[in-house]
Amino acid sequence: MSDPLGPGPHTRVRRLPEKAAYDEATIFSILDAALICHVAGVVDGLAMALPTLHQRVGRVLYVHGSKSNALLRAVLDAGEASLSVTLFDGLRLARSGFESSIAFRSVVVVGAATEVTDPEEKRRLFDGFVDTVLPGRAAEVRAILEREVNLTIVVAISIDEASAKVSGGPTSDDPEDQALAIWSGTVPARVVYGEPVPDTNGAMARGDIALPDSIRRLLEGG
Repeated sequence: MSDPLGPGPHTRVRRLPEKAAYDEATIFSILDAALICHVAGVVDGLAMALPTLHQRVGRVLYVHGSKSNALLRAVLDAGEASLSVTLFDGLRLARSGFESSIAFRSVVVVGAATEVTDPEEKRRLFDGFVDTVLPGRAAEVRAILEREVNLTIVVAISIDEASAKVSGGPTSDDPEDQALAIWSGTVPARVVYGEPVPDTNGAMARGDIALPDSIRRLLEGG
């Protein structure tokens, strides 16, 4: 059993607590499978959430954005952040609208927020952001420029406490509804990548640049 990350004062699951998980293995697997997260903070007295990319290294999550990003600046000023991810796994269709829902896996994280300032560490993390979205892609593109490093802020959010909520499986029809002649069940969902569409600008206009290994592996499911 991996180390627990909760329940904590900010992440305890109170609605349907039987769906909660607080172990590292469950929480990390969901964080790593999600491509998009939402970082929450307070900007000028208004609670806001920003969709962005993330990567996990151990018990730390990294996000990045423009140096002028007001929400990330607010998070750093507060010294603490909340981050959440959700994976949509399908539909759970009951015999009533009340009991119908979606299948999902979600995580909420709360932890200290600090800025990454070392240029070399930022460079490594930028490659990590690229490879998190498409493994192997960082080695196929040009290296990040110094001015690009300087234009970007990287925020480290420690996973001080976290919880997962997992909803799936059969629906929970009331006993009296189970006799109704209404279709019920689950409809799974998954992300499917389509046929790559090449750019037609610059060197790509020649039409002789082969599909890179990173995209081939993606399409093959590897």
